[in-house]
Amino acid sequence: MGVAVNSDFFKFTYEFRRHNLKQLDKNKPRVSCIASSSISKKIKRTTTITTHAAASSSPAPGAHYPEQLLDVKTKQKSKRIAGIDQDELVDPKLLADPDSCFCEFNGVHLHYKVYDAESQSHNSLQSQTASQLPPATKKIGFPMVLFHGFGASVFSWNRAMKPLAKTTSSKVLAFDRPAFGLTSRVFPFQQPTPDTENKKPLNPYSMAFSVLATLYFIDILAAEKAILVGHSAGALVAVNSYFEAPERVAALILIAPAILAPRLIQKVDEANPLGRNEQTERDTSNLVNLLKPFLKVYTILSMFLKYITQAMMQVAKGMADMLHSLYKKVLSATLRSAVGVTLVRILIDKFGLAAVRRAWYNSKEVAEHVIEGYTKPLRVKGWDRALVEFTAALLIDNESKMNPPLAKRLHEISCPVLIVTGDTDRIVPSWNAERLSRAIPGSTFEVIKNCGHVPQEEKVEEFVSIVARFLQRAFGYSESEGKSMQAVS
Repeated sequence: MGVAVNSDFFKFTYEFRRHNLKQLDKNKPRVSCIASSSISKKIKRTTTITTHAAASSSPAPGAHYPEQLLDVKTKQKSKRIAGIDQDELVDPKLLADPDSCFCEFNGVHLHYKVYDAESQSHNSLQSQTASQLPPATKKIGFPMVLFHGFGASVFSWNRAMKPLAKTTSSKVLAFDRPAFGLTSRVFPFQQPTPDTENKKPLNPYSMAFSVLATLYFIDILAAEKAILVGHSAGALVAVNSYFEAPERVAALILIAPAILAPRLIQKVDEANPLGRNEQTERDTSNLVNLLKPFLKVYTILSMFLKYITQAMMQVAKGMADMLHSLYKKVLSATLRSAVGVTLVRILIDKFGLAAVRRAWYNSKEVAEHVIEGYTKPLRVKGWDRALVEFTAALLIDNESKMNPPLAKRLHEISCPVLIVTGDTDRIVPSWNAERLSRAIPGSTFEVIKNCGHVPQEEKVEEFVSIVARFLQRAFGYSESEGKSMQAVS
């Protein structure tokens, strides 16, 4: 019995252990799978870290690591600015039109176009006699130089160049200012240092460069004088060119001029400039006699305060000049940094096309080829940096200390001036153009109805007609001279 009991006991123990082993066998694969999975993840992480470390440790000759990473991100995500792909920017000459011309001036390849009315009239009107030609064609002999506005180019004059050439019976030239159109982008130009301050090179993005380029083009046209036609910000170039060389400017035509007009001072009666009557004069005389003792003391104190104020102003001026110089350096550095370039790209992308449409009276009339014409320069290498340089020059350029501000010199303009504006200009309001016309003695002011900021594009015929009448009045011959001219012909 005792043996039987022991046998049953061992049998029970055996079955119990066998059951536990089976459970262990069942659990082993599952535990092993989890362990191997976690280990493999660790291995993958380690491998990934090792791979990145190896990649970062492999040097690329002449490359900066942050720029490499930025380039990789840029290539991964194709960027478009105002609908223009920025992955493949090209040299501006590769975008030239069949009638495009280029010339080098102070190291900059300027893009321009010329329309010659004389050669065109010879080809298309050779069967007509001189008496059959339009009167303005034979009476105006000055060439024209056209200036585009901010963000525009020669393209903005495409529709107006031929009609204007026929009106003047001469050549009409339009060129792209540096930073715009197909004119080359120059980087970097030498920044002035204390040692080279008097020998600093001309900043191609400055107003001075555009003015000198204007005189250069007048020489190219082989003319003593030219009619300068400026649209929007281009009007500034036209007016500054006049003040630089008034003897080279026959007339100024300013279209929607982006020139801040000065406030007009109300005229008073010359006979009674202070508007006083006789009774007031007598009352004032009696009051002066009563206060005469106090006036002497007041005069002495006034002289003392005057000297104190002048001394304080000199100190303040010195501090202001120092702060202004520091401000210019900080502003220039900020604009020319990567932050400035990025900001320009964002602004052009967000507001560029909207600004083009806003310039027209009816934005729905802005055709696709117009959009393409305005965005074409965004395909040029370095367009963004050039625009930053232009903006920096615009903000920090000092006006000549020898001359007063432009707004205070407008009354000095003595050549014929025509100012044209659209009645619905949302970029430069028409009231500013009207005020500007009153600041320039003898100027002619014209408003085109149902027109926006670009009369030379959306109202070409009316614009050219206004220009023709203006030139007729300014340079037209008398009837007798016209008849004698016809007889000679």
